[in-house]
Amino acid sequence: MSDTVRIISSAVLSENWGKLNKVKYETLLKDGSWQTQEREVYNRGNGAVILLYNKVKQTVILTEQFRLPTWFNGNADGMMIEAPAGLLDEHDPEECIRRETEEETGYTVTDVKRIMEVYMSPGSVTEIIYFFIAAYSDAMKTGEGGGLDKEQENIEVLEINFDKALKMIYSGEIKDAKTIMLLQYAQIHSLLGSD
Repeated sequence: MSDTVRIISSAVLSENWGKLNKVKYETLLKDGSWQTQEREVYNRGNGAVILLYNKVKQTVILTEQFRLPTWFNGNADGMMIEAPAGLLDEHDPEECIRRETEEETGYTVTDVKRIMEVYMSPGSVTEIIYFFIAAYSDAMKTGEGGGLDKEQENIEVLEINFDKALKMIYSGEIKDAKTIMLLQYAQIHSLLGSD
């Protein structure tokens, strides 16, 4: 596997939505010695996320939905405002994000740009998130969005002024890391600034 990591054992603890393993391994330290460690590793697959932005209207499309893990960790109503996202399910990241955008928001986008890929929680989760951006217009609205009933999704589509969305980060209304990263990327790169 590697000259610096040796797997001693791996046991499946859970295999429901994702796969949780308990892994015992040795890792090579800088001084040349080996250290034995034990960690839990959660593999839920990789995902993709997108920020839809409209330069003329100075708006972005975000979604709002209930997220049970946040409720368990102090989010009183469990609702989260996020950029549209989804799991790859063995699909190409760009194919996935086009599909998820249409399912969640009702917008059909054609010209998407991949800007980065990120390990969101590398201490325990294997997931890589592929980040995309795309301009949108009212003419691209081809459906209602809201997610898929078969996936028990109940998603509200939000069109928010870009400056307001940035303020929502600091007010605590937007707490999702991938969404914050995309909004700040848009701000740094002046996606919604003047030409």
